[in-house]
Formats: sequence, C-alpha cells, structure tokens
Amino acid sequence: MSESDSIILKGHAPRPVGSYPHARRAGNLLLLSGIGPRDPDTNQVAGDVRDADGKLLSYDIEAQCRSVFRNVRAVLTAAGAGLEDLIDVTVYLTDLPHDFRVFNEIWAEYFPDPANAPCRTTVGVSYLPTPIAVEMKCVAVLKS
Repeated sequence: MSESDSIILKGHAPRPVGSYPHARRAGNLLLLSGIGPRDPDTNQVAGDVRDADGKLLSYDIEAQCRSVFRNVRAVLTAAGAGLEDLIDVTVYLTDLPHDFRVFNEIWAEYFPDPANAPCRTTVGVSYLPTPIAVEMKCVAVLKS
C-alpha cells in the first residue's frame, strides 16, 4: 500500500493519540483505527466532569457514545463512505455492565434494522489508552 492510501484528517475528527492514521484503505475495504469520543476542536472528552485538579469525577456514557458515532461518521465521510457502509464494528467499553444498555440503545438509533446493521462485537476492557469509556474499531466497504 502506498502512503496515499492513508486517510489522515485534520479538523474533522480528533487527532489520533499515536502515530497512526484515522483509516487505511485496502482494496475496497476501509479499516478505521479505534475512534473515541474526543471533540475534534477542543480535544475534550464529551460528558466528562473533572475536579479542579483534573481528576475524573464522572462521565456521561450517552454523550461519549454519541460523540464516538459523530467521529466515526466524520472519518467515513472523509473517505467517501457512510455509516451504512460499515460491515464490522468492535466496541470497547470500560464498564460493560453499567454502560452496555445505553450503548445498545444508541446503536439501535443508528441501526434500527438488525438485518442491515454491521456485525458487532462488544468487549469489556479495564481501560483504554486515554481516559475514555468507549471506543469503536470499524471496517467499511467502499463503493467503487
């Protein structure tokens, strides 16, 4: 693959937290790196409440989930795709027992018909690379 196959966005989605692209095209597949809920303009995590020292007091899983979907959509749009082009999604939740129901309800807003929804795996993890509660790893099929 050539360097031009990478899609690195500036201003449309939050900057990656490491040395990797938002997505890479491989043939007609678009493979997205893990996408979290940070705001692309402020780099703040949606719904976080912190004390004066910056310690996380609470988070709003609904706000984080909606932000993740916005960010995934931004990456897909930059590649000429949309949520309807997703074929496989892995969801990472840091508090699966508490947050799964809310995530599942929001997922159903975007994909109300399971027959047309992408495949999905949801995994509970101890933590993610940055202090976020949800991240999505996606694969889409690009139209020719």
